[in-house]
Amino acid sequence: VQLQASGGGLVQSGHSLRLSCAASGRPFSTYSLAWFRQAPGKEREFVASIRWSTGYTAFADSVKGRFTISRDTAKNTVSLQMNSLKAEDTAVYYCAADRHGSTSADLRNYEYWGQGTQVTVSS
Repeated sequence: VQLQASGGGLVQSGHSLRLSCAASGRPFSTYSLAWFRQAPGKEREFVASIRWSTGYTAFADSVKGRFTISRDTAKNTVSLQMNSLKAEDTAVYYCAADRHGSTSADLRNYEYWGQGTQVTVSS
């Protein structure tokens, strides 16, 4: 499984950004895909996840109501729409895949990881 994240950049507080993760290498019907993030000096944390087969989603409390996650099964991509961005959303964002489809917030459940994409929110 290969995961390729893109879409990061520098935005002002209150603005929006959309990240995309292109997935390849396997049929993803049993998988869940997720976004995690890691700020400087902090541990990697869960942001959102989506079960490929049903579209079921889960979100961290810190992003509920501001972020949405979606998948395009035809293009094998997962997107993270980030609205009302705050300075504390600044981090490197990683795409990850769990072949068991758990949508878990525990990063240990995710076997595959993409490279990160930097998101910087200026206040």
